[in-house]
Amino acid sequence: MKSNRRKKVDGILVVDVGGTHVKVLASGCKDERKIDSGPEMTAARMVRSVRRAAAGWSYDRVSIGYPGPVTLGHPLREPFNLGGGWVGFDFAKAFGCPVRVVNDAAMQALGSYEGGRMLFLGLGTGLGAAMIDDGVLEPMELAHLPYRHGTFEDYVGARGLKRYGKRRWRRFVTDVSNRLREALQAEYVVLGGGNAKKVKVLPPEARLGNNENAFAGGFRLWEDRPSTRKTASGPGR
Repeated sequence: MKSNRRKKVDGILVVDVGGTHVKVLASGCKDERKIDSGPEMTAARMVRSVRRAAAGWSYDRVSIGYPGPVTLGHPLREPFNLGGGWVGFDFAKAFGCPVRVVNDAAMQALGSYEGGRMLFLGLGTGLGAAMIDDGVLEPMELAHLPYRHGTFEDYVGARGLKRYGKRRWRRFVTDVSNRLREALQAEYVVLGGGNAKKVKVLPPEARLGNNENAFAGGFRLWEDRPSTRKTASGPGR
């Protein structure tokens, strides 16, 4: 009896777009390559820079983790810390091959998933979030929900870390993780993003992610993968 499972696709290039660096890795390669980004990094410049950085690598598919909300595979608004031209940009035409774009937190969540009902919280400049339930990826917009005297992002994002210091920020991370885990009935929480390494004691039912999981998530987008619901995703800047 033939299997209905999708075959693994070879030659995938994963692009993890950040405010400081754009990181790229192709399937079958061990070492990522980094490109400086910043306010001058437009969508067109990103593609040109990535194609130069990926010279010598063989790929016929591209996955992009975008630092902002994504809907129907397209950026919903321009990024905060980069140049413009992302909304409406034709990435497939620019790369000359099929491209899938997801929010960067969702891509890292996909690479962190180990089954069951998982909540991913990306602790970076803001707060990225995604849920995977029985293999179904659901990007989420949680950062700007009310919390204490502001929003979740105000307390566990980079602003909260700077304003309250590490000790109080860690307490907020634990509280937010517990609240969201219980509200969303997640079996476990993965804390990812650039500031996750600053968490000393993990909240209950939580584990640390790894930024390298973004690459694993990018590869999974083209393999036997959790399906992606067509919803906007929360910023994982």
